Amino acid sequence: MRDKRLVAASFSRAAPKYDRVAGLQRRIADQLSHWLPESEFNSVLDLGSGTGYANRWLAPRSQCLINLDLAEGMLNFARGSGSQGCFLAGDAEALPLADASVDMLWSSLALQWSEQPQLLMQELARVLKSGARALISTLGPKTLYELRDSWAAVDEGQHVNQFISPSEWFAVDVPLDCIRHEITSEVELYAEVGQLLRELRTLGAHNVNPERRQGLGGQAALKGMMQHYQRYRTAEGLPATYEVHYLEFIRR
Repeated sequence: MRDKRLVAASFSRAAPKYDRVAGLQRRIADQLSHWLPESEFNSVLDLGSGTGYANRWLAPRSQCLINLDLAEGMLNFARGSGSQGCFLAGDAEALPLADASVDMLWSSLALQWSEQPQLLMQELARVLKSGARALISTLGPKTLYELRDSWAAVDEGQHVNQFISPSEWFAVDVPLDCIRHEITSEVELYAEVGQLLRELRTLGAHNVNPERRQGLGGQAALKGMMQHYQRYRTAEGLPATYEVHYLEFIRR
């Protein structure tokens, strides 16, 4: 499993520059925002709140908005940038919140970092009130398959973050019903592979798997990976595909 301290540290370091390269992340949050109800809530949880991009939608809908993130650097940045609500450092698999305390949960591109579906779903069900809804966007296992396949062509190291399928969430026996699930592919285009690698590092989303190889696997392996990636080139550039899941749950 990933060391959550490494994940938190990576995103904390990324906070000051994150929004400069987070175009895809913003588009996905924008899409998820169309699922928001017009009603207001006593308490809203932004789980994995990051730099506070969703604050514009969630703050007006909540008497008490909880911005919760594993990375304290993200929380500090959001607070300093004028985000509203309270700020709380915490883990989605061990939420520092009371039972049945949340009227609505929002989480955009955060829960893919959870590797324990049982704990995650138990925690979401625990903090949500009966009838409360959870709006989630997350990434599936086909994300960045071009980069992963290109590395696999040159060595057996773990160079790319692996995400579990949200289908594993559905197998957990908790009082959460998925009432809506849409899957899309988002493709980002780059002139060169190095541009993609630099962007992932700026986002804090570079490889933090425990099986990752130290360094870049050597210049020869890096060069080989980049050469293999060229097989995916189109007239528009080098594609990087993200498997995006949008889900809506209701707490029984």
